[in-house]
This record gives sequence, structure tokens and C-alpha cells, in this order.
Amino acid sequence: MGLFTFIKVMMILFNLAIFLGGATLLGVGIWVVVDGESFFKIFGAISTSVLQVVNVSYFLIVIGAILLIIGFLGCCGAQKESKCLLMTFFTVVLIIFIAEIAAAVVALVYTGLVSAMFESWAGLIGDLWDLHCCGLNNYTDLSESPWVVQRKSYPAPCCSGKQPCSESLAHLSDVPGCFDQLLTEIRKNSGVVGGVAAGIAALEIASMVVAMYLYCRLDEK
Repeated sequence: MGLFTFIKVMMILFNLAIFLGGATLLGVGIWVVVDGESFFKIFGAISTSVLQVVNVSYFLIVIGAILLIIGFLGCCGAQKESKCLLMTFFTVVLIIFIAEIAAAVVALVYTGLVSAMFESWAGLIGDLWDLHCCGLNNYTDLSESPWVVQRKSYPAPCCSGKQPCSESLAHLSDVPGCFDQLLTEIRKNSGVVGGVAAGIAALEIASMVVAMYLYCRLDEK
């Protein structure tokens, strides 16, 4: 097996995995949108935290669709040895890579703006991190949230795990807010976050290099 064939096969397998992962995320996102209650019944307590995050289903749909497109372009481009598909794959990954760098620069330069954006949703995800907190500052931050308005109940962490979690019980429980705890956790795990980001960036660069290698070698065939 020559180098070109080996890289082509690896490209196909790698992007096939991305395609299947994207299809899974897209399917789960659509499932939660269409019938979130059945998703909760099947996965039980594991899904409780997930369903508390606003629009998490739409986030899964967007990420799933992006991965689906990238996987399709990379897999088909390598399989069919299509210069058009390979260049499109390269361009999409490059755009995502540049967007990630831009987001990182904004996060570093405009820390105040990032903190303000973070505050807008931090209150609902404390349970995901097992922080035993509620709201941004306290339970009152969730009073007008979709979670409370639709279910007529506060998330379980707001009442120290007791259910149903009414406003009066949340008041008596006096569970602290999530913002400070979340910032502490992020700082504590900054090395892990940075490592994951570096790994993703390395994979994106590698995939672009491989796509360009296949693209250029096609001219020689």
C-alpha cells in the first residue's frame, strides 16, 4: 500500500467517524426538540441536567449538522478523489479554525463582555457540573426562565435536590448562586480546557494538511 492510498484510507475512516458522530448528535437534538419527555424517560436521571440547559437541543442540531457536512465532504472527497470536494472540505475546516481563533482572541481581549454573556446562561448549568448551586446569584434569577415557566417548578439543585422544588422551598433552601463557582471550576480546569482546545486545533490542522496533500497529489495521477 502506497503513501497516497494509506492517507486516503485514513482520511475516509476519520471522516466517516465524524459523519456518524454528527448524525448521532443531529438525531439526538431533533429527538429532544420533537419529544423531550420520551428522551427523559429513556435516559432517566442522566438527561435531567441536559434538559435544564436552554436550547441545548438546537446546539446539538447545529453542531451535528456541521460535523455531518464536514464528514461527508472529507469522506466523499477522498473516496471519489474529487478535487472540488476536497477543496470545499479544506475551506470549511479553515473557516471553522479561523472562527475558533477569533473567538479565543475575543475571549482574551474582551473578558468583561465574555463574562456578561456567560452570566446570561450560567445560572442554569450548575447541576451539569455538580456544583450544588442555583441561578446566577440565587434562585430568583430563574423565576422567569423557560424551565420554571413551563414546568411550574425550579430545578432540583435550587431545593438541595428535593422535588417538587417550589418557590417557597427554594427560598428556604437558600442555595448559593452558580456564577462564582463556575468561574472557579473553569480556572481550576483551565489546563484540561486548553489541552482539549489544542487537541481539536491539531486535528483540524492535520485534516487540512491531509486534504491539501490529496488535492495536490491528484494532479500527479
